[in-house]
Amino acid sequence: MDGYLHMAYDYPLLGAFFTFLWFFLWVVWLILLFKVITDIFRDHETSGWGKAGWLVFVLVLPYLGVLVYLIARGKGMSEREMRRARMEREIFDTYIRETAGTGAGTTGPAAGVDQLARLSELKAKGDLTESEYERAKEKILA
Repeated sequence: MDGYLHMAYDYPLLGAFFTFLWFFLWVVWLILLFKVITDIFRDHETSGWGKAGWLVFVLVLPYLGVLVYLIARGKGMSEREMRRARMEREIFDTYIRETAGTGAGTTGPAAGVDQLARLSELKAKGDLTESEYERAKEKILA
């Protein structure tokens, strides 16, 4: 019996807490590292050599490289992320407008009336501009 080691008694609660803390910090570090690397590749303003330099710096000296990158280009990271989100939202809104403009389902005169009613609702809400409304209206009436 003396040869057996009982792990439950050998690993105190504070040790388990610190293990979880280090594991959590390690996961946060990996997320931050991948976020920086992704931002390096998504930046359209930086040249290829600049991207290569930042990537080498971040991979060779990861802690210092990420810290310097966040200090030097941290504000730009958020601006680029917001610009990308805005662009994706515009693409999605355009898709919705085009889909709403082309009616699916019923055919005949009743379908055209329904589509025109839907278009006027979208225009009244401000989801469609005047030119988009006129183009969609011409499509329906054609």
